Amino acid sequence: MRPASAPRALPAMHRFLADPELAAYAEIFGTTVVKAAVDAVLVPARAAALRDVAVPPYDALVAAVRERLASEEAGALVALLNATGVLLHTNLGRAPLAREALAAIETVASGYSNLEFDLEAGARGSRYARVTPLLRAVTGARDALVVNNCAAAVLLILDTFAKGREVVVSRNQLVEIGGGFRLPEVLARSGATLVEVGATNKVYLRDFERALSPRTALLLRSHTSNYRIEGFTADVAAPELAALAKRAGVPSVEDLGSGALVDLARFGLPHERTVAEAVADGLDLVAFSGDKLLGGPQAGIVVGNPAPLARLRANPLLRALRVDKATLAALDATLRLHLAPGGLAKIPLYAMLGAGVDALRERAEALVATLPEAVRESARTRATEAYAGGGSSPLAALPSYGVELRDGARNADQLAERLRRGRPRVVARIAGGAVVLDLRAIPAERDAELGAAIASALN
Repeated sequence: MRPASAPRALPAMHRFLADPELAAYAEIFGTTVVKAAVDAVLVPARAAALRDVAVPPYDALVAAVRERLASEEAGALVALLNATGVLLHTNLGRAPLAREALAAIETVASGYSNLEFDLEAGARGSRYARVTPLLRAVTGARDALVVNNCAAAVLLILDTFAKGREVVVSRNQLVEIGGGFRLPEVLARSGATLVEVGATNKVYLRDFERALSPRTALLLRSHTSNYRIEGFTADVAAPELAALAKRAGVPSVEDLGSGALVDLARFGLPHERTVAEAVADGLDLVAFSGDKLLGGPQAGIVVGNPAPLARLRANPLLRALRVDKATLAALDATLRLHLAPGGLAKIPLYAMLGAGVDALRERAEALVATLPEAVRESARTRATEAYAGGGSSPLAALPSYGVELRDGARNADQLAERLRRGRPRVVARIAGGAVVLDLRAIPAERDAELGAAIASALN
């Protein structure tokens, strides 16, 4: 008789696939990936059995498979709960999409569409034909173009107008954005020559006037999205810069960054310069993001006057920067929500901004109350501060509420790691030696899942 440790004594594949702990991974990766992970664990077990070495028990084998799958999941793109209190968190994907935008993606991407086809003429059309009227409506601009992000929009503008020529920029606007990308480096990469004017704290119109030369290609404003200069300061107003550019016969351009279409003051935040305001100031081109304060998909949008936009469309580089049908569908749906009565509340970002502190506190209290009694003493409700993020109003906090966790068995770093590795995965922040979970960026319908994740992390 063969020993109990022989290969035939190993658990069958169907037993692993039916195991509840591994079945959840089948929903994420599919059965084929789970089978491969099981095989990877069973191969050395079979080899050990052939040498008459004891085979690990079933629970140990399942744990080994789960560890492999968890490691694979950690390296994959997965959904998570954002409890950091930063609503437009760049590292966590910025703006969540509205249900209407997701439905539009599914409708368009699941089959064929009139992406570049004119149904009335029966001939080739423009992929931008449907979103351009919407962008004109929400910004007041006369024309518009969409590329894959705001950096691409700026690059396209520079490549079109400023290659081998000079771009005049205020010294206090030579920003560095996330990922270490600096405006001077983008200018250099485009083949343009940077001309800095003014001092760090004070810039005047005469500084721009003195910098003008036959080599001047455009005058550029850049939104100081992630910092502020305060105190003894002076700057050039956008209408003044636009008027100077017209006198000089060159385009005026503003990289507005976050792209607010509505006044954030209505949500208790400082006023953020809107796209419509930049357009009304007379600037020829205004570039901004689609996945920040607009609340849509990742995109770079340029609005402004038809003549310079026609030159952008004629640039062969546009083909390398164009967006796909899924992005256009989501952007179309999001812009329609901006225009529809009551539509703003359906955009997740604005639902988060509009959530009342009392409602957040009630959610926090209910969440703590539903935790198992064994771990409830490690959690308490607390007032917090949330931030819009995404380069908008960097110093302005929004009153919020959440849950604080302190576990005597683990320090805050260990507890935060358990939350990140749990199911669902939760990313929180650490403050004062405790883990703080801000509820403003978490939909109320996900509170039960968050409670389960907290209980599991504290268990």
